[in-house]
Amino acid sequence: MYLYRALAAALAVFSTAAFSQEYPAKPVRIIISFTAGGTTDVIGRKIAERLTFHWKQPVIVENKPGAGGTLGTDYVVTQPADGYTLLMSSPGPMVISPALPKKLLTDPLTAVVPVILVADVANVLVVSPDLGINTMDDLVKRAKSQPGTINYASTGVGTVAHLSGAQWSHMMGIDTVHVPYKGAGAVPDVMTGRVHFMFGTLPSVIGQIKGGKLKPLGQVAQRRFKALPEVPTMRELGVEGMENGSWFGLFAAKGTPQPIIDKINAQVNAILKEKEVQDFLEQNGADPVGGSPQDYARIIRNDYEMWKPVVQRANVQAD
Repeated sequence: MYLYRALAAALAVFSTAAFSQEYPAKPVRIIISFTAGGTTDVIGRKIAERLTFHWKQPVIVENKPGAGGTLGTDYVVTQPADGYTLLMSSPGPMVISPALPKKLLTDPLTAVVPVILVADVANVLVVSPDLGINTMDDLVKRAKSQPGTINYASTGVGTVAHLSGAQWSHMMGIDTVHVPYKGAGAVPDVMTGRVHFMFGTLPSVIGQIKGGKLKPLGQVAQRRFKALPEVPTMRELGVEGMENGSWFGLFAAKGTPQPIIDKINAQVNAILKEKEVQDFLEQNGADPVGGSPQDYARIIRNDYEMWKPVVQRANVQAD
């Protein structure tokens, strides 16, 4: 009996290793948990393009937005755990949603596993140039003079954009109104001044900033990003405790063989060292990161612990 079990275990290891060597033997899908045109989509499509080049297999991007990005996770866990359906996601659905009071269909902290952290970005406080607001202090003064009438946009309830707006309003002692959107649709209404401000990810607003259609007032980041060197961080503006921007990375369904996860991780790490990819990310306001699945898992756990009290204080309710 012992010999049989030992042989079975050895065969299982051998078959998994052989499977991972063949991977990918067919097209791979990357599920994007937000709408096309947003930061998750832009970064995910670039990674898919380079994976297609290296693997000589199509890597297809599919957008499955909804419920603050959690629908993408729900979908991925219904697919075979074989590495052929991956998820590109961000802190909102992966670490903020689990802290919300409403029970999720899928718990992202346990149902999927981290593969690699692809990029870090700053969240930028932006307003329309037409509002006549030139600094963060200008915005605070207007909000205090018109309590309850200043609103801010987000890419959905429970997203980083939502929580950043709530956290900043609390720290500034101002009464603001949250206006959630589905994905990238928030940006046009901020540009026109229909919504007063937004904490947008830098890649989603960098084009409008450079085109003069949005005015940046501050960065939520530990340093000034190269794409926006003239805009101060929140710490530089005297706002302590707002330093974590957003990240974007790949996940796989729990149960995906570790050799396959390691193979994807190694390939994406190599891609992030390519000058073409580094230039693309920098131009879009993102910094390449990389690292091991274990590195990513630690960041996710730390971010969950950081955002949980913010969710509770803001009394955020899920859709």
